[in-house]
Amino acid sequence: MKKILYISILLFSVFCFGQNNPLFEQGKERYKEGKFQDAIENWMKILKDGEHSSNLYFNLGNAHYKLNQIGPSIYYYEKALQLDPLDSDIKTNLAFAENTRIDAIEPLPKTIFAKWHKTLAGILDFDGWAIVSVVCSMLFVLLFLLYYFSASEKRKRLLFAGSLLSVLLLCLSLAMAFQVQSEVKNDKPAIIFAESVEVKSEPNLGSAVAFRLHEGTKVQVLAEDNDWVRIQLVNGKDGWMPVNDLKKL
Repeated sequence: MKKILYISILLFSVFCFGQNNPLFEQGKERYKEGKFQDAIENWMKILKDGEHSSNLYFNLGNAHYKLNQIGPSIYYYEKALQLDPLDSDIKTNLAFAENTRIDAIEPLPKTIFAKWHKTLAGILDFDGWAIVSVVCSMLFVLLFLLYYFSASEKRKRLLFAGSLLSVLLLCLSLAMAFQVQSEVKNDKPAIIFAESVEVKSEPNLGSAVAFRLHEGTKVQVLAEDNDWVRIQLVNGKDGWMPVNDLKKL
């Protein structure tokens, strides 16, 4: 029964791809003709069918950029980058789009320890650090057993030192795994879609204006309250704005 289900899913996926591929090519033709809105409409039909790819998002970003729609262009470049974080073309086009934003927000300076932590955490994802933890735990068990049954004093010292090192690496990899998982869980980026929006100190229209943001600015979503969302900038400023004025990545 499971095999039949898997085969059905596979055939359905192939069918969808066959249906959507002409739409993608039609969108590319409309793009080449300078009909950017028509290209977007073709590609959006693919998204509505549940098909996602970095190439699709990248092309949507390009089309919106040609129409000078900064918010949507940055949004789709960011979506493409999430699926293919090493693609240089996506990074380049995203940088061009970001340069057209009105808001120029400088991030808070980081200490050297924070930079080291970010670099270390970026080496592997959660699964990668989890695998390292399992390998370190197995290595510790192996080294400890060899130490326990070894008759040579010199070898015992080396094996004991190796087992201690494996424990330290196990603790480090576990800490990094939980840290990366926590960062991924709390990472809720969004892009401002409104041309201009007032960020309030409280989630109501009568509260004081904290600052103003413009289309294309990237923010972090901290909390939601009915039709309001609390956002934070890379410089540490935060406030409340209408949820309809942004789009979550």
